[in-house]
Amino acid sequence: MKRAVSMTVNGRPVEAPVEPRTHLADFLREELGLTGTNLGCEHGVCGACTVEIDGAPSRSCITFAIACDGASVRSIEGFDDDPVMADLRAAFTAEHALQCGYCTPGMLVTARDIVMRLPDADEARIRKELSGNLCRCTGYVGIVRAVRRVLAARRTGHGSALN
Repeated sequence: MKRAVSMTVNGRPVEAPVEPRTHLADFLREELGLTGTNLGCEHGVCGACTVEIDGAPSRSCITFAIACDGASVRSIEGFDDDPVMADLRAAFTAEHALQCGYCTPGMLVTARDIVMRLPDADEARIRKELSGNLCRCTGYVGIVRAVRRVLAARRTGHGSALN
């Protein structure tokens, strides 16, 4: 039996009936057409499905949509006008931090959280924070360099990570 759920997704109010067993990732992808959120392991281990729920990175593959009733959810599509995300995207490109791109949306959401929450993070802390996001292509070196680049640019007040 479907139940009504109301949430804000990428700044827009959404109300829809959902099965209690529907995961947030499936709701975002299938009901809202937001396919930037990828499904990898479907066990909350790989991080490909990472979105922001009420401002915190969360695994959408193990979060029920009904549990997000009243929440604010932001998928990768919701960061289009975000200046920190723009800097991260530019740094990921400059540092060759992506290859196949499958992990990239979840990796970017997590990287943004690191930049916003841990402005003085060193390489070891960045690696620890990223440890819940698996990438099978890059070896993480470029990803870590990209996050460090954005952190350094913000510390020096240069804004864009490519300056």
